[in-house]
Amino acid sequence: MISFLMLLALTLAQPVAPAHWCYESQAKITSCTGPSQWTGNCQDNRQSPINIDTTKTILNSTLIPFQFINYDQKKSLSIINNGHTVEVQLDDTIRISGGGLNETYKAVAFHLHWSNSLDKGSEHTINGKSYAMEMHIVHIKNKYHNVSEALSENGNDEIAVLGFLIKSSPQIHSGFANLVENLRNIPYQTNEVGLKEFSLFDLIPKVDKLKNYYRYWGSLTTPECQEKVIWTVFHEPIHLHSDQILEFSRMLYYNKENESKMPIIDNFRKTQPLGNRQIFTSGAGILLPQAWPTLLAPLLTYLLAVFLD
Repeated sequence: MISFLMLLALTLAQPVAPAHWCYESQAKITSCTGPSQWTGNCQDNRQSPINIDTTKTILNSTLIPFQFINYDQKKSLSIINNGHTVEVQLDDTIRISGGGLNETYKAVAFHLHWSNSLDKGSEHTINGKSYAMEMHIVHIKNKYHNVSEALSENGNDEIAVLGFLIKSSPQIHSGFANLVENLRNIPYQTNEVGLKEFSLFDLIPKVDKLKNYYRYWGSLTTPECQEKVIWTVFHEPIHLHSDQILEFSRMLYYNKENESKMPIIDNFRKTQPLGNRQIFTSGAGILLPQAWPTLLAPLLTYLLAVFLD
């Protein structure tokens, strides 16, 4: 009897493994840790994503165009359903510099966020408006070997993420066709398949349309939400056909094979408070309405002086 009680006490003393983190859409139908209970830095005050209020962005002349190194490099890469999204691991010879960054960063992977409709799905919003999807290309400083190493450092810019908002278009995006057509081959968690050769330039807008972007400091948008990310969200969206967008929610599941099917829907984190952070922009185009008073004041003074002379 004493042995049994000791065994029971030891069993009860064992730490209970926490439920795996998930998005709200998954938490509603299974036992997992939803966003309100995410741990780590997830409840801190410099979190991502955010709403970008374009009337409050600050023009920053140091935000020069990016240099995209080997973004034109075509390779046969694999795409995997990781149980939260689809992810493509990238060759670390793909790099970025410029863009107001103090160092060169090398690519790690890209992934996407979506819904099952065309009026939501993005993580970042612009003036409160959601887009149908969002694509993130994740980079780490060139000196690091992997993301874990980058996250072990103390800086707030160890990781650089390029965010591309995606909106519905009547035109098929030929660069995405390869990826979208293979979604049916990776329906369940851990499923992986090779893609035909492609480059990142096949997916994103033309370079001359990537000069304008927003910049702020934030976090990863999944646990442990470490606040070590320098974010870039481009003004110019990617345009995908509505059928290409909806294919993600139709073909992909959170679960492993032989488990109850749970479609990957709404795999995005809601926007977080901006707090005392500032959002910068590299382009003046979107700032013209707020810039007019500054530009017109000296002009009106001059014209009034001439008229009264």
